Amino acid sequence: MKKLFYSQKAAPYIFVLPFVLTVILFWVGPIANGIKLSFQDVLQDQWVGLRNYQRLLGDRIFWKAVQNSVKYCIWTLVLLIPFPLLFAVMLNSHLMKHANLFKSIYFLPALTSVVVAGTVFRLMFGEADQSLMNQVIGLFGHAPIKWLKQSGTAYFALLTLCCWRWTGVNIMYFLAGIQSIPNDLYEAAEIDGATKFQQFLKITIPLVKPTTIYVLTISIYAGLAMFLESFMLWKGNNSPNNIGLTIVGYLYRQGIEKRAMGYACAVGIVLLILVIIINFIQLILNGTFKKEED
Repeated sequence: MKKLFYSQKAAPYIFVLPFVLTVILFWVGPIANGIKLSFQDVLQDQWVGLRNYQRLLGDRIFWKAVQNSVKYCIWTLVLLIPFPLLFAVMLNSHLMKHANLFKSIYFLPALTSVVVAGTVFRLMFGEADQSLMNQVIGLFGHAPIKWLKQSGTAYFALLTLCCWRWTGVNIMYFLAGIQSIPNDLYEAAEIDGATKFQQFLKITIPLVKPTTIYVLTISIYAGLAMFLESFMLWKGNNSPNNIGLTIVGYLYRQGIEKRAMGYACAVGIVLLILVIIINFIQLILNGTFKKEED
């Protein structure tokens, strides 16, 4: 046994063994079991084949949830990639005073419980005249709005919560990528007469591409798998006309509330496939799988 632990050939496998076991126990195993259950009626303990998936194709509420999740995902990508990148550039500038203080302020929302944040935002966007957002629009002479009962304003509230919570996290990612770029490149570009904007376009954006791809990948997953923010904002899983229902929310409704576990597993497998396909396509388009030329 001692020779095994001190063996140079065995050492790499021993070091990666905990990771492999974790993936098998908490990722591969549950997915395999979920795939199996998606072909069953769990309550009746019957094998139903593709019936759950056929039911999904004609399920209007499921496709409403898919539409909501995709819409939310697209908007989060539009808001949570370019703006955090710009903020990271500003925080990295030598002209920025008290940069560490602003980093802490930006990152603080990520440490806040989603339950607490969702409750606070639900009160902010409440129907009452005294709610914060209705007071704000009242200053401009606008009548109170039922924010969470209309599709447009409801998504504004949801995206505001999302941006408040995750902007600081993405800033940290981009800041780490920017700080890995050698300062010599910026100094050389400045000597050649390049403006700050040109340096941003020609140096920062290309060299921070690996970080951008990483943020894009996790943002796609997070956007499509969002649930708790919506659940807390509407104080449950039943928003008016399902305007806040997401794919995971529909999975929760079927699996937990209605106990249709087999059907819920089919929803989860479809979500997994959707995330994999979208991320695989964007990784191909970003050139992640291209071999580097010698």
